[in-house]
Amino acid sequence: MDAPDEIASIPPVQLKLDSKFKFKCHSEVKCFTQCCRGINIILTPYDIIRLKKRLQLSSEEFLAVYTSPELLEKTDLPVVTLKLMDDDRQSCPFVTDAGCIIYEDRPTTCRYYPLGVASLSHKDGAEDGFYFFIHEPHCLGFEEDKEWTIREWRKDQGVDIHDEINADWTDLLVRKRSFPPNLKLIEESKHMFFLVSYNIDKFKAFVFETSFLDRYDIDADTVEKIKADDIELLKFGLKWLKDVLFKEGSFRLKEDAGASKP
Repeated sequence: MDAPDEIASIPPVQLKLDSKFKFKCHSEVKCFTQCCRGINIILTPYDIIRLKKRLQLSSEEFLAVYTSPELLEKTDLPVVTLKLMDDDRQSCPFVTDAGCIIYEDRPTTCRYYPLGVASLSHKDGAEDGFYFFIHEPHCLGFEEDKEWTIREWRKDQGVDIHDEINADWTDLLVRKRSFPPNLKLIEESKHMFFLVSYNIDKFKAFVFETSFLDRYDIDADTVEKIKADDIELLKFGLKWLKDVLFKEGSFRLKEDAGASKP
């Protein structure tokens, strides 16, 4: 739905963690679930882990059924968006008139709503950014009396945990966005970015069923953690990916690795 000219012309207000706002969404609000229609949601790595576990699917099955691939603007990196239903309202596949059927495991973007988050730059490993309101004409939640700070909202919605787990992934996007437009990643690098970010089951097979652990000097405790826990595997994979793309030197090759390849 297009915003009226008077709304569209207002520049977004840059909010910080202690900025205050009033908002509440519940089933008695007339616009309930309208924000779940006609949407474009980029899924984060942690979203995939939560959702595929909730639906008892492999990551590859979830990707095939519920997502569409895209290239992220200004980064040329592959991401996935939530595939919408082919109905007249382009609904999220998990929404009903009564609400979200996977609410406890809803994506990061849904948790942030009615806020958006923007990253400004990448400097010495630190991400600088701000928050802003997503003003949609149909949303009546701003008329409610419940007051929050951005910090309180993030904690209440659990998005602070999502951001913590996705931190290295976000950092990768911010770093790549700062590259000159003519500096492109090779297709193999894009493939590995997608594998680590989204197909966590296949990345696990890559680590444990190829010569990966014969090449890299990974301590036994880390090996056990990433074998047992998808979140630990994701964090490990993202740090490895940063090392591969940006030559950080965090991962050491074994002395006898030679020219062997994973």
